[in-house]
Parts: sequence; structure tokens; C-alpha cells
Amino acid sequence: MDTLLNGLRAAAEPSRLRLLALCAHAELTVSELVQIIGQSQPRVSRHLKLLCEAGLLDRFREGTWAFYRLAERGACAGLGRQIVDLIPAEDPTLALDLERLEAVKKTNADRAAEYFRRNAGEWDRMRSLHIAEDRVEEALGSLLPTSGIADFLDIGTGTGRILELFGPAIERGVGIDMSREMLAVARANLQKAGLRHCQVRQGDMYQLPFPGGSFDAVVIHQVLHFAEDPAEAIAEAARALRPGGRLVVVDFAPHELEVLRAEHAHRRLGFADVEVARWFQAAGLAPGQPVRLEGEPLTVCLWPASRPANDAVTAESLSQERA
Repeated sequence: MDTLLNGLRAAAEPSRLRLLALCAHAELTVSELVQIIGQSQPRVSRHLKLLCEAGLLDRFREGTWAFYRLAERGACAGLGRQIVDLIPAEDPTLALDLERLEAVKKTNADRAAEYFRRNAGEWDRMRSLHIAEDRVEEALGSLLPTSGIADFLDIGTGTGRILELFGPAIERGVGIDMSREMLAVARANLQKAGLRHCQVRQGDMYQLPFPGGSFDAVVIHQVLHFAEDPAEAIAEAARALRPGGRLVVVDFAPHELEVLRAEHAHRRLGFADVEVARWFQAAGLAPGQPVRLEGEPLTVCLWPASRPANDAVTAESLSQERA
């Protein structure tokens, strides 16, 4: 009873209710929330502290930044979602907050896109500064079947290197990227490699332009740390998998290199195994054993997951699409 009352008391204040609603839509920092609701940082931080203490929000720190999101576990996690669902969709204050949230997201996305545009020609060289790519590629190859992949999807394809790597063993490969400059480099690389069965196109990783269950294998290689909503990106990748299909996410383990955020548009400073596994499970995937490639100062992790071969929901959707 006390837990329930504490949660209700924490949410029963206009500003805290707004913050709760915003954190149900995205993972946000204090400065972003200050920008959206137009209040001072100390006041917003105080509200967030109360919501976290009540178990309505989760807080996690990355370097000098802290992110807030609607609690996923705990006695009050369900209460937070119920409260947010009760807020009228036509409420003018909420509508304005969500409009400002979209502006914040667009600013972050534009910053990342500008970074990609400036560095498209040197992207592979810049990646090699973190850890030897041949080690990553060898580990990636060990996590995906060497045969039986008819349709392969590379999300955030960049220069098309992953398509080059798997191209000889697949029947069809597609790479998605938002950057036209990156896609131009990828097309040139695929043409040079003679991989006519591989193509790249501009697309959003949150809204893949494919029906559900279109691919046997999906890779998200060094992209998730730029994402505004990594869980949503993984869920969309999972949607694209066929029953029995496999997803591999390649990214950094948690680190504290703030320079990557300040100068290279990284949204997240790496990911913990338990966090990625939770996103996999929420997307209906079975997590596999992570592979860690220790580096200095950065460690690269490969997180595999698979869609159950007897996934009834996906199988049903596939049969409807084919009909």
C-alpha cells in the first residue's frame, strides 16, 4: 500500500506528470527535459529525483550524462505506464511537450547526420582507430551461418563493408542508411567488389521499408550508439527477421570516452550485456552468448539473438503477407 501511495503522490504534480509522459516516449537527459518543459535545471532535477525514488522512472549514468526513462521493472513500473496511458492524448500541454520532444530528436539526428556527411570518405579509417576490424569481422562471421542465408539486411550500412563481407555467401543483400554520402561510398564499394546482388538504399532504422519476416539475418554494426531509442531500433530489426532468423548487434561495451559524444555525435557511451539482453527479450528474441573483444581504450561486443523457429506470430504474419 505504501509503495502505491508513494508512486501516486510522486506523479500527482503537473510538472512531474509531464516528465513522466516524456520519459515514456524516449530516453532523455536533464538538459533535454529542461529544454522541453522550460523550467530550471535544479527544479527539473528535483522532480526527476522524486520520480526515481518512487520507482516510476529509471536513471542510468553514462560518463557525465544521465538518462531517464519510464521504469521497466519494480513495484511501480506498471503504475507509471497506467498513469501515462490515462493522460488525454488531446491535452494541449502534452501535445506541446511532444512537439518540442520531436524538435530535440531532430536536432540530435541532424547532428549525427552532419557528422556522417563530413566523415563518409574516411569512415572505415576512423573505425579502425577503435579496434582492428578484422577481429570484429572474424567474430561476426562466427556468429552467423556460412550458408543458408537467402536474404541479408545490414542496418546502418555506412560504407557497405558488412555487405562486402557476407556478399559472397548470400543470395540477396540490402543495406540501409540515412546518409546519402555514406550510400554513395557504399554503392561504389559494392560495384568495385562485383556484388550485383547487393544493394543499398536510404531508409530509417526505426521504420524499415520491408514487410515483417523478410530476412534470414540482420546486422546492426556500430550504429546503436548513435540511436535515440536503441530498444526501438532492435524491435524493428526483430520485426524484419523470419522465424529462425538471427540478429547480431555490434557495438561498444560501456566506456567513459566523452570525446566520442562531444566530437563524434555518439548518443550512448556503450551498452551493458544485461541491457541489450532485455531489449532482445522485449522484441521476442532469444539472446545468445555475447562475444567481447577487449580493446584499449574501447572494447567491442557482439550480441547475437535469434527469433524462435516456431514463432507463431511471425509465421502467421508471413502467411498473411504471402496471401
